[in-house]
Amino acid sequence: MTHSDITEYNSLSDIRLKKELLRKDIEADDAKIKTLWGTLFTKPDVLSSNATTSKRINSLLHVGAGALDGALLAWKLYKKFKPRKRRK
Repeated sequence: MTHSDITEYNSLSDIRLKKELLRKDIEADDAKIKTLWGTLFTKPDVLSSNATTSKRINSLLHVGAGALDGALLAWKLYKKFKPRKRRK
C-alpha cells in the first residue's frame, strides 16, 4: 500500500501510516537534493592541475563566446528599449 492509495482515513493508524510514508518520501527527496547540491559546486576539470592545454583553451574560448553573446544581447536590448529624446 502506497501513500497515494490511501484517500480516506478511518483510524489513527491510517493517519500514522500516511505520515510515515510521507516522511520517507521527504527524506528521499532531501537526500536527492543534497546530492545534486553537492555536485553543483564541484571544481571544473579544466581548472585542475592535470588538465591539458587544449581543454583550457577550449574552455577559454567557450567562456569568451558566451560573454560576447551576452554583450551583443545587452546591446540589442539597449538599442531597442532606450528612451527616445523628445523634440520641443
